[in-house]
Amino acid sequence: MRIYILCDMEGTSGIWRPEQVRRDAPQYTEGRDLLMADVNAAIAGAFDGGASEVVVCDTHAGGGHFILERMDSGATYETPTDISPMPSLDGSFAGLILTGHHAMAGTLNGFLDHTMDSSRWFCFRINGQPVGEIGMETAYAGHYGVPLLMVSGDEAACREAEALCPGIVTVAVKRGLGRNCARCLAPAEARRLIREGAARAVRTAGERRPWRLEPPIELELTYYRSDYADEAAARPGTQRIDARTVRRLVQSAAEIWPV
Repeated sequence: MRIYILCDMEGTSGIWRPEQVRRDAPQYTEGRDLLMADVNAAIAGAFDGGASEVVVCDTHAGGGHFILERMDSGATYETPTDISPMPSLDGSFAGLILTGHHAMAGTLNGFLDHTMDSSRWFCFRINGQPVGEIGMETAYAGHYGVPLLMVSGDEAACREAEALCPGIVTVAVKRGLGRNCARCLAPAEARRLIREGAARAVRTAGERRPWRLEPPIELELTYYRSDYADEAAARPGTQRIDARTVRRLVQSAAEIWPV
């Protein structure tokens, strides 16, 4: 049984301030250590649950945050490309696990809430439904028939995932106290819960169904500023809706990337 793990950084256990996820900050070294511990807990849990192969992708800010000597040798690793958030994903995978995830832009008490680009994106919608990165990744996996099995992150991210895919395993490792601060579980306890959650999610993978979107699929993006929409509206196949919003139709969820 093949399992794909896609990890972000903001929802990692023990990360409670923005500087821990920024490459240019001294606290980034600590953030990377915490990221590796959560990812390795999820890998261990996936194997506990019966996975025969685990592929892990580092998606935070384009990847490159893993500490090579700390990578679990039982898994294989990759980073996103310009056209795919999960380059190796295909129909042979039994499920998707998202670790270290955050809530969509505009979520009350979502720690470091944003959708893709925190400086430009205000709201992204699929067929009129606002979604964040959790929804985008779930829809992308659904194109290949791969269901979402588990999400770990802050409480707001877990609520978002449960609303999208009722019944999935969620592991809340922190609570946002506004956007830029969080109250965290002890990292050791959070990792125990992530490992147990991943094992439980993989054992029940056969009971989950992918989020499949029937074409045509309408994608709408509202930017923070109208000049960002000026640039986007010039792309072929894109329709201007209002000063800050553009829309396009795609024929499969695989076309969500690039937006």
